[in-house]
Amino acid sequence: MATPVSPPPERFNAARHLLVLNAQRPDKLAYIDDAASLRYGELDERVRRFAAGLLGLGVRREERVLMMLHDSVDFPVAFLGALYAGVVPVPVNTLLTVADYAYMLKHCNAQAVIVSQALLTTAADAIAASGLHPEVVVSGSDSFARLLASAPLVDAADTAADDIGFWLYSSGSTGRPKGTVHTHANLYWTAALFGSAVLGVRESDVLFSAAKLFFAYGLGNALTFPLSVGATTVLMAERPTPPAIFKRLTQHGVTLFFGAPTGYAGMLASPDLPDRSQVKLRLCSSAGEALPRDIGERFTRHFGCEVVDGLGSTEMLHVFLSNRPGDVRYGTSGRVVPGYRLKLVTESGADAAPGEIGDLYVSGPSSALMYWGNREKSRATFQGEWTHTGDKYTRDADGVYTYAGRSDDMLKVSGMFVSPFEVEATLMQHPAVLECAVIGKDDAEGLTKTKAFVVLKAGQRSSDDELKAFVKDRLAPYKYPRFIEFINELPKTATGKIQRFKLRERERA
Repeated sequence: MATPVSPPPERFNAARHLLVLNAQRPDKLAYIDDAASLRYGELDERVRRFAAGLLGLGVRREERVLMMLHDSVDFPVAFLGALYAGVVPVPVNTLLTVADYAYMLKHCNAQAVIVSQALLTTAADAIAASGLHPEVVVSGSDSFARLLASAPLVDAADTAADDIGFWLYSSGSTGRPKGTVHTHANLYWTAALFGSAVLGVRESDVLFSAAKLFFAYGLGNALTFPLSVGATTVLMAERPTPPAIFKRLTQHGVTLFFGAPTGYAGMLASPDLPDRSQVKLRLCSSAGEALPRDIGERFTRHFGCEVVDGLGSTEMLHVFLSNRPGDVRYGTSGRVVPGYRLKLVTESGADAAPGEIGDLYVSGPSSALMYWGNREKSRATFQGEWTHTGDKYTRDADGVYTYAGRSDDMLKVSGMFVSPFEVEATLMQHPAVLECAVIGKDDAEGLTKTKAFVVLKAGQRSSDDELKAFVKDRLAPYKYPRFIEFINELPKTATGKIQRFKLRERERA
């Protein structure tokens, strides 16, 4: 049975907490990015200087600062610096449009924007469109250096564990992003309950996350988890293509890698896939979408390390349902992470029986407070102690959960539920299929049938009839895709989630 985790004290500042944890290792390497490195002692000083610099700009406690930053050593400095000052950092996706950023600027009423040089023109256009006049600080420029030239702020803001610490915008896999409001304590809880207790992150680890820091998954992987134990983290500004990932894995001796299912599929399909002897991986983590069994098994066969697949969300900040190292059941999301509680609820409102599909609800200490300025969505999602995940799952008699699709993706064919993910996972077993997505499509009689969008591996061929027969041989007859369309790529968010709502819109057009 897991050892209970003590809660943080009532007065708690997340940035101060992480700096104090590492005060005895000032010379230990904390971060390595594409151009620089940062030791723990340097991180401590820069965070406190940045905090003072923000306050010097006139940004006040609890006001928001938009962070349009690529992953570099400046990201943890800015994020933790804001927390240390009691200012609220709002990291955002770095691949959005001017209109998206203008919306977010106005929505969070940003008083400052911390931006990477490569995004400065986009940021300027977004600021102009928003009608706001925030202070602009550019990473790698004189404006960032001026903040770091401030005298270090001696004392962190006297914040409470439940004070608003930071925001994250939902990734947009189901539509318009929502400003998800998290507390200072939530960073503590995810590191303790999942990073340490499940993954076993340790000081000797070298961590690398393909998921970027602006994403809830990436923020834990590359900031909270390593800093909570004094580990070293590799950061990468460019997009996580297989060659870019392989370069970091082999050059830096990464021991713990974090990715998403689409990334693992791309890595395995790449001609540049390194040999097991070229890497030092001891464990990998997957989240964002359920990891197909075939991908997990092939990755483990090749590299000799497990991929621990789990379910998390922006609303819960990180993973709360997961497989365990040494007890990985590929094709499932594993068991509840100790410290959280789960329940499955059927359409009738009853508790789901073993093997029965139900809506997944989670209760735990890392839940967000609300969606900012969206009472209707907040009430629908945050229901007392329970958070409605929007996912459907089944649970077996051993307490192991298997993904059955998003609540708005589930299909009813011939009066029976069909999990799009189950069909996708089966198609993924075909040797010619790189990735796929399944949605519902009305046939000529207005009845819902399954349609699969399929991306084939380079140089591979298949046909509509071949793939249909492949699925029929493995699933109940009513589950095979009646329609198949071959496409070059699937629409995805920057964090690799397939945007099925865009595929549905495409069908309606």
